[in-house]
Amino acid sequence: MRLLITGGAGFIGSNFIRYTLRKYPACKIINLDKLTYAGNPENLHDLRRNKNYSFVKGDICESKLVEKLIDKCGYVINFAAATHVDRSIKDPLDFVKTNVFGTYVLLEACRKAKPKLFLQISTDEVYGSILKGRAKETDALLPNSPYAATKAAGDCLARSYFVTYGVPVITSRCTNNFGPYQYPEKVIPLFITNLLENRKVPLYGDGGNRRDWIYVIDNCKAIDTILRKGKIGEIYNIAGGNEIPNVALTKKILRLMKKNDSFIQYVKDRPGHDRRYALDCAKLKSLGWESEFSFDKALALTVDWYGNNPDWWKKLKEPF
Repeated sequence: MRLLITGGAGFIGSNFIRYTLRKYPACKIINLDKLTYAGNPENLHDLRRNKNYSFVKGDICESKLVEKLIDKCGYVINFAAATHVDRSIKDPLDFVKTNVFGTYVLLEACRKAKPKLFLQISTDEVYGSILKGRAKETDALLPNSPYAATKAAGDCLARSYFVTYGVPVITSRCTNNFGPYQYPEKVIPLFITNLLENRKVPLYGDGGNRRDWIYVIDNCKAIDTILRKGKIGEIYNIAGGNEIPNVALTKKILRLMKKNDSFIQYVKDRPGHDRRYALDCAKLKSLGWESEFSFDKALALTVDWYGNNPDWWKKLKEPF
């Protein structure tokens, strides 16, 4: 199997590449990444000598480069995205360029090259705030941030290319990921690294916003399941089954790191902050997927990883 992974130097993409090459050593992977602030070649430093892995620095918006690479691969997995909600609120343009136009460029290249599969990696945020129950794949898209809106637009483009042109598209939508190599602007690594520096953690609003968390390796396992067993044209939700209010998450991290509640600093809530995300992932489970890591075990592993890798995250936190 030959895979083109876009955005493979980012958090989830790099974990998926490592997961895949460990599980399928003969698989060949090309990693196309622009290396923005969140794309870090050090995330895959251990694969530099792997003959089945190659890296190409480039933008998914560059059509000629994308077409050339897709011609070499039978499968395309699009992890490339601008993802941080706060940044999307301050400056939506980069999100439109990458998450909408970039997805269009990839789909156009797939329309010409006819790979076996284009897997669009998306997010639960496209469904908007779910106050009751759990979102299903057939539910309406009601994004509430520029980030979520651009991901929803990319998903709709992907569906249209399947229906109109027959491009073999599958879309996955996952809940909040956490684990090794996550850029420290995201809440869990931000809070862990702040506490390692003996700094307070900024908690939005009343801390009552609820998220469902999944360890990144369980998400990688889910994506692999979809890649190999998913039905063309379908959407698959990926959920960890670990729904928790942000304040309770914060206190779990504090306890793991032997800190008290005085380290919580409540800050003004961000605009359009969704109150709750929740997904129904029965369709994915019907393919045989189950999560492997309990939330408490995975959170402890994550705290340990950041504690053991200060050289990785300290230089990333310098800008903020």
